[in-house]
This record gives sequence, structure tokens and C-alpha cells, in this order.
Amino acid sequence: MSSEAHGDHGGHGDHAQAHGSFRGYLTGFLLSVVLTAIPFWLVMNNVLDNKQATALVIMAFAVVQIVVHMVFFLHMNGRSEGGWTMLALIFTIILVVIALTGSLWVMYHLNTNMMPGHDMSQMP
Repeated sequence: MSSEAHGDHGGHGDHAQAHGSFRGYLTGFLLSVVLTAIPFWLVMNNVLDNKQATALVIMAFAVVQIVVHMVFFLHMNGRSEGGWTMLALIFTIILVVIALTGSLWVMYHLNTNMMPGHDMSQMP
């Protein structure tokens, strides 16, 4: 029997999935280092006076770094596995956003509606 009959489809290079090259991994590594060093520099040198602005900038860099890791190290794109990996990622993000938003909404309203409105300093 041939190797085709047993499910062996030839060498490793026959897969439709993209495999990383040294240049791709090096690019991803350098981007990751830069995307880590910039927020570190922002915090250590107190570049932005507003702490909330600093936190937002750091979160933006974190999101960009997540995308860099997904593209360069996990090889997620619209072509891999017929687009199912990207569709699964989008579905997961939607579920996480719904769960987090709902949890924050419930906690906020529980705090607002269930906490007593009196001043604790007047208690005996």
C-alpha cells in the first residue's frame, strides 16, 4: 500500500498552515522588546503627569503587543486553517467583553443600590 492510503500526505512542508521564518520571529521579537521598553520608559521617567493617561497608553501598548504575538508567534491570520482560528478568536473576544461588561455593570449597580446611604462616622 502506498503512504497516501495510510493518511501520510508527504513531508512537513505540504501543510497549508504558515510556518514562521527566522526573519518573522526576529521581527516579532524586536517589536515585542520595543513595545515593552516604551511603557517601561514612560513609567520610570514619569513622562506623562496624568496617571490615568499613562495607564491608558500602557494598555494600548499591551493590546498592540498581543496582536504582535498572535501574528508573529501564533501565526494567526485570515488564511490559517481556513480562517477558523481568527473566527474563534473574534468569538472569544466578544464573549469576554460581554462577560466583563456584564460583571462590572452588576457590581456597580449592586454597590449603588445595596449600600446604605448614611454616614458611617456618626455611628456610636
